[in-house]
Amino acid sequence: MASQVYFTDMRAGSHNESLPRKLRRLFDRAEFSKLFQKRELVAVKIHFGESGNLGFIHPVLVRQLVDKVKENQGKPFLVDTNTLYVGSRSNSVDHLETSLKNGFSYATVGAPVIIADGLFGKNFVEVEINKKHFKKVKIASDIFNAPSMLVMSHVKGHIATGFGGALKNLGMGCGNRGGKQMMHSVVKPEVNPEKCTGCGTCLKWCPVEAITQKKKKEKAVIDRDLCIGCGECTAACQYEAIKIRWQSETDQLQERMVEFALGAVTSKEKKTGYMNFVINVTPDCDCHSWSDAPIVPDVGVLASTDPVALDQASLDLINRQTGLVGTKLTTNYTPGQDKFSGIRDTIDHTVQLKYAEEIGLGVRSYELIEIKP
Repeated sequence: MASQVYFTDMRAGSHNESLPRKLRRLFDRAEFSKLFQKRELVAVKIHFGESGNLGFIHPVLVRQLVDKVKENQGKPFLVDTNTLYVGSRSNSVDHLETSLKNGFSYATVGAPVIIADGLFGKNFVEVEINKKHFKKVKIASDIFNAPSMLVMSHVKGHIATGFGGALKNLGMGCGNRGGKQMMHSVVKPEVNPEKCTGCGTCLKWCPVEAITQKKKKEKAVIDRDLCIGCGECTAACQYEAIKIRWQSETDQLQERMVEFALGAVTSKEKKTGYMNFVINVTPDCDCHSWSDAPIVPDVGVLASTDPVALDQASLDLINRQTGLVGTKLTTNYTPGQDKFSGIRDTIDHTVQLKYAEEIGLGVRSYELIEIKP
């Protein structure tokens, strides 16, 4: 049976509503007010963006959903978890400072900001799921304990999973730091000595000192026993000298991520809503300290209580667009062609959708309902 996915486009002007007003109507049509009781705590799962990144959802848009929760007598709070990699969000102090710099203050969004897995990512609850990769998963305490949740996701590409939407925000975003390591543990990068210049950048980004150089300017070497698979060295290397065996390992990473997504909502049956912002569709994750040029024109915003149908609809709408020339997209410009495969053709990013449907997180079939003035 197809799930309902609601959609509003980006048109605005004197004869159209503004996007903030459209978001409020999208909230109502998706009946998100039924997800929580009066005076109930509502976790608004968001990505605050890395320092230097501009791809995250604009705080003004987040405020519209926060206000709708309040108007329906819920008690919203914005939440995210600490990162596995070295950056500006690997502990809650730096994370909170970064969120403030990126505009997520109480004055702007109208809700407190909480880092759900504690100061150093050690606060979690083990949730039993009994699936192929994990019997139990580690979900950040303050996300697990929240009675209901609204997941707001910026849809974009990703270096390891091909693309990231609601499932990635839910799985990777709700696991604590130890959980993120569990998901990434299959991803082991290797150095190509022919391309490595010995610049040492990768050493600075490795959180566990698994990369070494015998002497300055010599080729980097990765200790695969120490490596935790966070992928930061791959992202940091500007010479493309560090690669991962994507075809075999990314499938497992996607499946592990989906199992964490299941664990994140196990305690919130029929109490989680999802919104995907198909805006500024960048080729890389918002965890990077930059935002590359979008690969397609802005599409709009989608809402559903089914994260699988929502991600599938988001992908389909992206693929209907004409790809933008002069971006990281190198092929598949024509409407109907897979845009994220035009960036990373060795990653099958549909693995996460197939596996999520298999384990009961939702269905890929959907009815797209456009919200018009």
